[in-house]
Amino acid sequence: QVQLVESGGGLVQPGGSLRLSCAVSGFTLDDYSIGWFRQAPGKKREGVSCISSKDGSTYYADSAKGRFTMSRDVSKNMVYLQMNRLMYEDTATYYCAADRIEGSVVGALKWPDYYALDYWGKGTLVTVSS
Repeated sequence: QVQLVESGGGLVQPGGSLRLSCAVSGFTLDDYSIGWFRQAPGKKREGVSCISSKDGSTYYADSAKGRFTMSRDVSKNMVYLQMNRLMYEDTATYYCAADRIEGSVVGALKWPDYYALDYWGKGTLVTVSS
């Protein structure tokens, strides 16, 4: 059974930091690339970052580059998103998603409505508020 479970969301002040986790089961991270996506109320889903199943290379949306860092621990079946210098516009429900096709995950960063990834978690809410 393929499963992805996000955790680590919560309330944080602007400028603060938060680390999200995505626990995966039913597959190895060496076979599935992982992406982080977010959706705020009234907004379309947007890509945040992704990590390659081949070598762990990471890619970031412009909104995340320089502030967020994605990583993985293959042996622990865990994926992380370290978020620093958080802003009000980062408020959203964050989802992790998996797909065997690396190109689909990378493409979904910019075109999340076109590249339909195979597996999704239920999300974790991040609220940036003063």
